[in-house]
Amino acid sequence: MVELRQLEYFVAAAEECHFTRAAKRLHVAQSGLSASIRALEAELGAPLFLRTTRQVELTQAGRALLPEARRALNSVASAKDAVAAVQGLVRGTLSVGSLQCLHVVHLPAVLARFHELHPGVEIRMRQAGNAELVEDVRAGRLDLAFVTRQHRIADDLRVSTLASEPLVLACAPGSPFAARESVALQELAGQPFVDFNADWGTRDEVDRTLAAAGVERHVAVEVNDVHSLLDFVGFGLGVALVPQSFTLKTDRAHFVGLRGEVPVAETAVVTGNTVSATAGVLLDLVLAAKSGRLGAAG
Repeated sequence: MVELRQLEYFVAAAEECHFTRAAKRLHVAQSGLSASIRALEAELGAPLFLRTTRQVELTQAGRALLPEARRALNSVASAKDAVAAVQGLVRGTLSVGSLQCLHVVHLPAVLARFHELHPGVEIRMRQAGNAELVEDVRAGRLDLAFVTRQHRIADDLRVSTLASEPLVLACAPGSPFAARESVALQELAGQPFVDFNADWGTRDEVDRTLAAAGVERHVAVEVNDVHSLLDFVGFGLGVALVPQSFTLKTDRAHFVGLRGEVPVAETAVVTGNTVSATAGVLLDLVLAAKSGRLGAAG
């Protein structure tokens, strides 16, 4: 029978690619970790690692087991959190992912409030592209992630829209578009664009929007932060389609509404189907912040 401890040792070794480092991380003897993994391999009837003198690599069987092992360990952690929540306790680790510019809520303030209310919980935070964040939630590496809503997300995840806003055209003040009240998407054909890297921010949504409008475009400048995007636009290096909230971030660029059926950008939160107690508390704080009740949270 596969034991949870074996899965924990296996995941650590897989992530460290080294048995010694994995043992140090778990504060156990290397011999014990190695023996546990050998027992797991015997139980499953397949080698999980290719071992060399310097490091270890996952076999095909090991790669198949890794996401399932993470999910199993995450489920156990969620079960412990649920029991702790019934007892009025919140503890453990909260792992949060977010896209680079989250306009819906000021995440640092929310996480600070969470830490104030639950100082025993270790907060881990990372930024990445949408697909990477969603996959990290699916694999159990993140409790939740704030992303631009994707059209295809696995059925084993829960997606809730936090906010929706129209896209607008960002251009340089000297651009011919700047004097217009509105612009049709088709008028942007042939324009150089400034945009985020693929899978970052609203890039994928803008790609789909322009493709649906029959507009072929050339992205001349690719960035992965909002302020660089708006600076390049403001200096005339290209135009961009951005969420309306970006209009509050600079006075260098000019913003023009879109004509016709206006595309929207949706910000969503992604969790597993089972939401941990810590993630649930954070989501409550996010909703409180959106409604202006953050100071009264808790």
